[in-house]
Amino acid sequence: MKPDDSQTSLRLTVRDLMTRGVYAVGVDDNLETIRTLLQERNIRHAPVVSPDGVLLGLVTQRDLLRSTLRSEALPPQVQAEALQMTTAGEVMTVNPVTVEPGLDIRDAARIMLAKKYGCLPVVEDDRLVGIVTEADFVRFLAAGD
Repeated sequence: MKPDDSQTSLRLTVRDLMTRGVYAVGVDDNLETIRTLLQERNIRHAPVVSPDGVLLGLVTQRDLLRSTLRSEALPPQVQAEALQMTTAGEVMTVNPVTVEPGLDIRDAARIMLAKKYGCLPVVEDDRLVGIVTEADFVRFLAAGD
């Protein structure tokens, strides 16, 4: 059963769900560094930002997997070298779809569902201020007892 939006008095925005303090990378960071970051932090998305925080792109676990699969037939040492020689700027999604913190969470969810995105970077004045992911929505619903 779909909730009746007219009875909802509280409007939640992306700001209410987003993760702040996002682990971001630079365009020249290599894929081995990014792979390590994603593993150690248990995250699936790494926004790519300029030194002044402007969002330039997005690298996902899927991007890393694609890069790894291209070199799958190579010996492990050569694969590792390939990851070290490939940069975020070479594999990132340029100009990813973004949202602003004030967007209604339902609208963000609709974008993610329609486009099959696992996350949406959150920007203000082109600068990364957060990220909203599928996990943020699940966390929100699980906490709503």
